[in-house]
Parts: sequence; structure tokens; C-alpha cells
Amino acid sequence: MPAQQLKDFLDEAAVEYMCLSHPPAFTAQELAHHVKIAGDRVVKTVIIELDGKMAMLVMPATWRIRWDRLSRILDTDFIDLADEQEFKDRFPNCEVGAMPPFGNLFGMSVYCSEALTEQPELAFAAGSHTESVHMKTSDFLTLVQPMILNQASKNQEPRNPRGWRKVGGALKICDPVNPLWPATKATRLPPRVACLSCAIA
Repeated sequence: MPAQQLKDFLDEAAVEYMCLSHPPAFTAQELAHHVKIAGDRVVKTVIIELDGKMAMLVMPATWRIRWDRLSRILDTDFIDLADEQEFKDRFPNCEVGAMPPFGNLFGMSVYCSEALTEQPELAFAAGSHTESVHMKTSDFLTLVQPMILNQASKNQEPRNPRGWRKVGGALKICDPVNPLWPATKATRLPPRVACLSCAIA
């Protein structure tokens, strides 16, 4: 069963979702493997410290963070990977590393990769390493109302550089360089890019 707080929230919203049991998955990539769906549809949830406050960053399982770009797009020098010892109490009834991407339930802002919004459905840890929730992306976006990180390429100019605009009810942050990086490009990561796959495994 999903974490009770998440289950109650989804049931009250009357959205369709499915909960699956599977072998222990300690990374989003392992979850994708166990449930046999593409990693682009599995949510990786990362807790960050942003200007002294906890925030949630969600992206495809196959992606990593480009810290320098993320710092610039969020217009801050104070961003870092949060210490799990400092945030684990914020997620009652959730195992560390299996937090669902519903930061709004835990008093956190949620920043979402635009790549996730392009998927029809999403799967994510449900508070346990052995259970996951699968639901429509549109329902997830409606319930969470995350701020969307634009994934424009280096050669594209955004309409509103480093600005904010509404996209489907969610705020969208625009920047000419994608702050997230597909893990398939790991061999070409710039020197300043930190790989989160080992940091949160």
C-alpha cells in the first residue's frame, strides 16, 4: 500500500492510479527495470537545499543534474543536494530514497523536468522500495502544480530568458540551456556536472 498520506490524497482527488508490488528498487533505474517500463516514464525524486529551504526536484530516471545550469536557471548560488538525515523526518511513513514526487504534501516546492510532462503516464516510488504508483501525467501535474524546468537546447532562445510563465496550470521556468542532462550522455558530461546516480543510490 502507498504511504497513507499519498493514498488519502489520491483517493480524495478521485484520480485513477495503480499500485504495484515488485522486488526492492533502490534507484529509479532499478524501479524501471522491475516494472518493465522505459526509464523516461519513471520519476527520480531528489531533495535539494535551495536558499536554505528544502525543495523537491523530479526528473526521468535516466537523467542527471547539471548543478551549474540549475543554479543559474533558479538564480541562486545556494543550491546543493540535501542531507537525507536532515529531511527523512519530513516524510513520515516513507522509506528514505522512496519518497513520492508530491512535495506539496510535505511542505516543499516541486521543480519538474519538462521531459516528464511529455510522457502520457508516470511511475514512481510510493513511499516504499517495494511499491510504486502508476498514474496519468496530466493528473500528476494537476495535483502537484510543479514549476516546470524548460529543456530548451543551447541553440534555442527562450521567449522569456530566466523568466516564468504558465504552462498547463504549472509554472514554467525558461532558460536557454537545459539544467538537466540525459544519463545516456554521461560520457560527455562537462567537468562541473555532478552525477546524482551514485549520490542518491
